[in-house]
Amino acid sequence: MAANILLVEDEPAIQTLIATNLQRAGHTVLAAGDAEKAQRLVHEALPDLILLDWMLPGMSGVDFARRLRADERTREVPIIMLTARTEERDKVLGLETGADDYITKPFSPRELVARIKAVLRRRAPQVTEDIVEIGGLRLDPVTHRVAAAGNPINLGPTEFRLLHYLMTHPERVHSRTQLLDGVWGDHVFVEERTVDVHVRRLRSALEPSGTDALIQTVRGAGYRLSANQ
Repeated sequence: MAANILLVEDEPAIQTLIATNLQRAGHTVLAAGDAEKAQRLVHEALPDLILLDWMLPGMSGVDFARRLRADERTREVPIIMLTARTEERDKVLGLETGADDYITKPFSPRELVARIKAVLRRRAPQVTEDIVEIGGLRLDPVTHRVAAAGNPINLGPTEFRLLHYLMTHPERVHSRTQLLDGVWGDHVFVEERTVDVHVRRLRSALEPSGTDALIQTVRGAGYRLSANQ
C-alpha cells in the first residue's frame, strides 16, 4: 500500500534519485533539504514515515530526530536514518535517538524500499498491503474486501479504514483523538464525536455476522478491537 513519506536530504541529486525510486514503488514523497522545512511539512500533516539524512545544514538529522521523539504528536512516526557514517558507534547513536532503522550510503533502491516495507510492517501496519485476520474477520487492503466466515461484508470507505486501523492494532485502546489522527489524518479537523458515528456504522455492518462484538467500548478511554471477550 502506498505510504506518505517525508524525505529529508540536502543533496539535490540524491534527493531526486531517492524520490523517483520511491514514487516508482507507489509511495507519495514530500522532500525537504533541511530540518526547518521538514518541521513545517510535519506541522502541516504527519507522514507515514520519515527518511532522514544524518548530515543536514543547520540542525543535524540526529537532533531533528530527537525533537520528533520528544513531541507527543510525532513520537510514533517511523524514522529511517540515511548516512555515510559506517562506524558502529554512529549506528548506535542513530538508533538511540529513536530511529527505527539505519541505512548507510551508498544503498540500492531495492534495499531502501525493502527496509521501508519492513519498518512500516512493524510500526505502521495500517499502511501495508498485508491481509489481516482476527476473530473470524478477514480484511484485504488490496482488494478492499472484508469477509466473515467467507461471507462478504460491505463497508463504506471510512468504516473500512477504521476497521483496518483497529485490526492492525489489536488489543490496544485508542482514544477518539488517536483514531482521528490514525484514520482521518491529523491535518483533518473534524469533531471527536464523528468517531462514535462511524463506530456505530461499523458495528451495524458487522452485526449480521456476529463480529460486531470484536469492537469494544472502553468507558472513559475509547475503543479497542479484541477477540477476547
